[in-house]
Amino acid sequence: MAGEESRGHAPVALTEEQAERMLAEINEVIRAGEEMRELRAEMIQVFAGLGWTQDTIARLAGMSQPAVSKQMTKHKDGPPAPLEFTLDQPDVPWLEGRLWGLADEISALLDGAAHCTRHLDALARGRKRFTPQNVDTLRRLVEADLRGGATELPAEFRAAYDTISRGLDLPGKGEPPTASASVRRTLARRLQRDRLRGD
Repeated sequence: MAGEESRGHAPVALTEEQAERMLAEINEVIRAGEEMRELRAEMIQVFAGLGWTQDTIARLAGMSQPAVSKQMTKHKDGPPAPLEFTLDQPDVPWLEGRLWGLADEISALLDGAAHCTRHLDALARGRKRFTPQNVDTLRRLVEADLRGGATELPAEFRAAYDTISRGLDLPGKGEPPTASASVRRTLARRLQRDRLRGD
């Protein structure tokens, strides 16, 4: 050890590119944390709109009742609009959430060996956002998994993908949804996973 020290290697300076990459990674974590806090606050409003008590929401969210009350007061701008909890809805964020849920189930069934696993991880950790390009990438990866894992994946997975894909290619028109895109994605993801599991 002393011999290594005595050779006296001069410290290598950090390049601007290295510093930029490190700070970008840190910023991604911070941004993801802020986005998740905002999503939780919006979900609290959704649950309140369903008539759940603050005590129930606090228990489910792992928060104190005063913290839930503070979130509800802070974000209250009128009563929450009612949400429709049917799987077949035509707006893009809902369809993206369904695609996300389908990819989650594919990854779980293929034991993490799915083509879509790394992309899913990046989306879940906030390193990637739901841009049209990232959604297209996820679609291609899901398609590859459906082809490659055809013997291991239930037929319902292909049927769900076909419906989602058609919807993303030709999104439906109508009244714009009242909830934010992130809330709708989150709800659709959960409903799609539960449907595929038969829950």
